[in-house]
Amino acid sequence: MNDQSTANQTVDVDPVTASVIQGALENIAVEMGYKLMRMSYSSIIRESEDFGAGLVDAQGRGLAESTQSTPLQSGPIPGYIRGMLKTLNERGEQVHPGDVIMHNDAYGGASHVPDVGFIVPVFHEEELIGYSVTTAHHLDIGSLSPGSCGIVDALDAYAEGLQFKAIKVYDRGQKVEAVWHILRDNIRASDMVVGDMEAQVAASQIGAERLLALVHRYGVDTLKRSCDQVMAYAERLMRSAIAQVPDGTYSAKTFIDGFLDSPDTTKKDLPIVVTITVEGDEMTVDLTDTADQVPDRPINMPFVGTVDIAIWLTIRSVLLDTAIHGHIPVNDGLCRPIRIVAPEGCLANPVFPAPTIARFCPGNQLADTVMKALSQAVPSQVSAGIGNLRVIAFSGLDGDDYWVHMEICEGSYGGRKGIDGMDSVDTLYANTRNNPIEDIESHLPLRVTRYELREDVCGAGKWRGGLGSIREFTYLKDGGGSIEGEGHKYKPWGFLGGKTDTQRRSRCNVLTVGLKNYRQKYHIRRRKLGTNSPASAQRVAATAIRTNGTPPSCWTMSSTS
Repeated sequence: MNDQSTANQTVDVDPVTASVIQGALENIAVEMGYKLMRMSYSSIIRESEDFGAGLVDAQGRGLAESTQSTPLQSGPIPGYIRGMLKTLNERGEQVHPGDVIMHNDAYGGASHVPDVGFIVPVFHEEELIGYSVTTAHHLDIGSLSPGSCGIVDALDAYAEGLQFKAIKVYDRGQKVEAVWHILRDNIRASDMVVGDMEAQVAASQIGAERLLALVHRYGVDTLKRSCDQVMAYAERLMRSAIAQVPDGTYSAKTFIDGFLDSPDTTKKDLPIVVTITVEGDEMTVDLTDTADQVPDRPINMPFVGTVDIAIWLTIRSVLLDTAIHGHIPVNDGLCRPIRIVAPEGCLANPVFPAPTIARFCPGNQLADTVMKALSQAVPSQVSAGIGNLRVIAFSGLDGDDYWVHMEICEGSYGGRKGIDGMDSVDTLYANTRNNPIEDIESHLPLRVTRYELREDVCGAGKWRGGLGSIREFTYLKDGGGSIEGEGHKYKPWGFLGGKTDTQRRSRCNVLTVGLKNYRQKYHIRRRKLGTNSPASAQRVAATAIRTNGTPPSCWTMSSTS
């Protein structure tokens, strides 16, 4: 996965020009991100910023990404390109000017199926010079239950939703209407979802136009050599940072909950094992002894798109902290000194068609385990264990159409040397924002009745861990919900004498008025996964309640992190 080193290659573009071009590439990616936000229909993109935008060269090497997007969206973009090209080559197809390709193959570079990429190849005088790409999480992708999170009953990749493996939605400038008809006919809340997809197409096309304008200003050769030079600079930065870590082997183990109420021991208490070996200015991250994949539950992590991003992002954040090092160009060069090993068939390198849609929390625990291993080598540069996120999908029928909403309940960071942990924020490879209450209540039949910090639960230590949050939602109309989360059994870790934090919990308070009628209408059933108690609940999937004229307080859902 690591390209041949260019750190020692000779380039003749002056550093100022190379830096100016790199800044222009980054500004293009940022503009793409803002345009996507402003054109989108859903709050998951418009408010939570669960999207990515970036530029990639013709070889599939990342050049720049939008700074306001989440690393789990922008980071995988080069993998989308490699996966798309592999699929097109296998089919004997090529890209042409005017094409727009849709891709969400979790075994072909995508982080998981709901994160759909729209790719615009950029040509200059018939030469392919790169790609302009946006990715975004879509609130429905045609999976077995409404929403695109909490699909914890998915038995295989086909149950997770529609798979688009390098599908052209524009072919040489002409819109492929049949594909768009398929999308509208097979996705819930299709006006919103397809509207978001069209926004992605427009943002990717804007990025392509800006990249082409940059080429017209500086020339193709200068652009290519400048990119090579900046990638070599990023590689030197990472190699220098790794060289400052003492040579040696550092190991850590984390357990994820999995499915706590399952009688099958292969589905719960699953180890993630990280062994980091540092030799000079190179690092190997070995995931051997991580649990085997779960073939019929979607907590497996795609190796390309989730596992690699979790590892690269964590190492980059720890060793090249921007608070110390300033601006770091994010491109292919940062990844070159890092080698990743994961046995095929394990949780971190599953084999198709193992489902992966709920890969977020395990992947974040993997990132946390990498940080735990690094704490042995650079203890002053890491935080204690993180409080993981929880994601809730709300949905219901309004007439003959669905409404769908996704709420990302933030976690928190552990304390670090000299600093208390950050309160109620997305952690590690997530970088999404919370939805404003005003936006939720103005667009959806939901009322936020409680939203506050969870106090007095941090582990004891000189520098405390961050506070989590408490949220409580009330349905104002018939609706259903699904939750996915981790950290209910296993507490965040402390180090340097600090104590562990408390577990997380979820709670549903349901007054079952008219539940039978609701089930008949929506074909949604209640299923509890994990220990169903106020103190520990792993996931509550596809829970439904019909209000049937009763007061709005007939169903509340609360999440505590």
